[in-house]
Amino acid sequence: MSARLNSAQPYVIALFRVVVGLLFAVHGAASLFGVLGGAAGSNGGTIPAGTWPGWYAAVIQLVAGALVVLGLGTRAAALIASGSMAYAYFDVHQRIALWPIQNGGELSVLFCWAFLLLVFTGSGAFGLDRLFGGRTATEQRPAAA
Repeated sequence: MSARLNSAQPYVIALFRVVVGLLFAVHGAASLFGVLGGAAGSNGGTIPAGTWPGWYAAVIQLVAGALVVLGLGTRAAALIASGSMAYAYFDVHQRIALWPIQNGGELSVLFCWAFLLLVFTGSGAFGLDRLFGGRTATEQRPAAA
């Protein structure tokens, strides 16, 4: 059973990467362009350009999310996305209450940890990283003698 699950791992990581990246990019698009309901709390509006930290967070969400979906620069984009969500949690949500369930920060925490996982796993199968990089996350170099 483990061998079969292990053989599917790169494909499941790729699916995970696409879903998480797409959800993240959609948040950025909503905040920047007012699509899909717009920015949170704006009644379908957008975040004014240059507003700290919301507008910059939305740009990170859109760009990093799109890169993760494509599997291009996955590890770097995921690290930036993870850090931005950690910042969002500690700067915005934790001021309200300690636990994510109390302060509405569940989504920030989930995105933070999901992207941190992608930093360590890489893009999996079907990522554009595979076209430009010499190795994938599943390949290992032989030990030096």
